[in-house]
Amino acid sequence: MAYADQSMSGNKVTAIVIVALIHVFIGYALVTGLAYEAYKKAVEKVTTVDIKEEEPKKEEPPPPPEKKVEAPPPPVAPPVKINVATTPPQIQTVTTAPPPAPPVVLAAPAPIVAPPAPPAPTGPTSGAQPKGSPASWATNDDYPQAAIRKEAQGTTGFNLSVGPDGRVTGCTVTSSSGSPELDDATCKLVSRRARFKPAVQNGTPVAGSFSSRIRWVLPE
Repeated sequence: MAYADQSMSGNKVTAIVIVALIHVFIGYALVTGLAYEAYKKAVEKVTTVDIKEEEPKKEEPPPPPEKKVEAPPPPVAPPVKINVATTPPQIQTVTTAPPPAPPVVLAAPAPIVAPPAPPAPTGPTSGAQPKGSPASWATNDDYPQAAIRKEAQGTTGFNLSVGPDGRVTGCTVTSSSGSPELDDATCKLVSRRARFKPAVQNGTPVAGSFSSRIRWVLPE
């Protein structure tokens, strides 16, 4: 019996403790809820700000423009005073005559020397002379066929350069026949066929020249 009472008293204590804990928990919850509500209200009061309508600001007039400060003009140096002598300098006149000029000596002109005279020839002097007849240098058989087809004819004047050996070294047409074929044939034939006695000067054969002409007539 005593054991049963002791057991029940232990259960009661346990129940009381549990009930007390439940009350503590509920009280804590209530306290916490009330504190949260009080915290919310305090935050709303703090964060609430009365917004008053601001009056529009009046536009201020723009500041006056700055005045440009002009640079002062550069300093001008005062003109330099020049002392001009009003009294002309005195001119001294020399009365002493200058010494006489030395006499001019004229040199005698140099004698005119005549150029030396050329040496007198020691032997006979002659020009180039053709050997044989110049008429044999060109014949009707030599008439160019191109000139015959064109029926060209005329007289060709020529000048030959003759060497010291008597052979022709050059030919120049001095007057044209009017036909290039006849002029060309003249120089070719004469240069090949003409032979000369060379020109002689002081007994020595020298280069010379010979001039003549050939008349070209169409063969019948």
